[in-house]
Amino acid sequence: MAIPKPIRLLAAACMALFFFLVVQIMRSPGEVKGPNVDVGKLADMFRDPNLDETGEPPEPLHRVQGENYAPGNQNSDRINATLLSLVRNKELEQLIQSMQDLERTWNHKFNYPWTFLNDEPFTAEFKKATQANTNAECRYLEIPKEHWEVPSWINEDLMHESANILEEHDVQYAHMKSYHQMCRWNSGLFYKHPELQDIQYYWRVEPNVHFFCDVDYDVFRYMQDHNKTYGFTVSLYDSPWTVQTLWPETMKFLASGNSHLLAQNNAMNWLTDKERRPNHNHDANGYSTCHFWSNFEIADMNFWRSPAYEAYFEHLDRAGGFFYERWGDAPVHSIGVGLFADKNSIHWFKDIGYQHIPFLNCPNSPKCQGCVAGRFTDGEAWLNKEDCRPNWFKYAGNEWALPDSASEPVEAMTSAQG
Repeated sequence: MAIPKPIRLLAAACMALFFFLVVQIMRSPGEVKGPNVDVGKLADMFRDPNLDETGEPPEPLHRVQGENYAPGNQNSDRINATLLSLVRNKELEQLIQSMQDLERTWNHKFNYPWTFLNDEPFTAEFKKATQANTNAECRYLEIPKEHWEVPSWINEDLMHESANILEEHDVQYAHMKSYHQMCRWNSGLFYKHPELQDIQYYWRVEPNVHFFCDVDYDVFRYMQDHNKTYGFTVSLYDSPWTVQTLWPETMKFLASGNSHLLAQNNAMNWLTDKERRPNHNHDANGYSTCHFWSNFEIADMNFWRSPAYEAYFEHLDRAGGFFYERWGDAPVHSIGVGLFADKNSIHWFKDIGYQHIPFLNCPNSPKCQGCVAGRFTDGEAWLNKEDCRPNWFKYAGNEWALPDSASEPVEAMTSAQG
């Protein structure tokens, strides 16, 4: 008895589907894309450039030749620059650790002065111990009270209630008034100290940080000779809850007749990116929360003294977010240079090995000891997602990029970081 035509067609279709499934199963698993993989975001991330061999930035570079950087040499090649540290007497041991690292890797060659600042007088013990760890001049400055105190326009009851809200969102130091004071001072007041008016460049050094790599050129002269405004090693995402009104206030400032202050070649796209961390952009009301981690920064104080940045800081200061939220100097400085400086004047000091727990900058160089090249954190693996360097490279470029280097998926980056 003949099989009806509809049954034959159904059987043929089943056989075709069976052979199709067999072929798909036998294909390489790498060709099968999962439904939830955001291929665009993976492709947008880069292999960590610290895995590439790292040399020095381009010439001109000023080096030690004879006595040209000797301590006490009144005609040395040093320019008006200093190593700058905000530190308390009780942090002496941690500061000595930082000094010893930086003296060993760099400053014993160049002998730039150290400037220590405190909101209280330094002890004799502090002065003796710090001077014993450098051949360079040490200066000990007390912060003027009017620079450190909570300004008169801040409502302290509102500040307390705001801190309660921040605490509900697990924001660190929400109720620590001195932390808020420090963030404000670092953002827009440190360079106004009367005894820093003759200083142009500074290298910020905090207690309990590490430096891993020998640097054989004058970094301050590098900044000057190459027209650099700001130098960083680590770039991170911030907690959106600390800066929820920072970007709206920034937009308000620009809309109030200040848009002409924007640099022509600014980094607005970096500051407003919403592709890699869309929740951050949403919760921070338009700000990507990307910032340069300012516990390390080598910068030109004349930029902070410029009319553009001074007006911007004054606006933020009056808005009160240093106390009603927890605006840090890192996002404030980063937005400042991102908007009002040419992004080509911002330099990644890839060759300076650095650690402030839990993040690192560790280049692949025989000049480095004590860190693993390409490792971004010694903490939990999830901290790798806090790295904002790929975003910076996307919008500003990577000045250290090798001519034949290619982008690789994020897996190549995180596997090296461990």
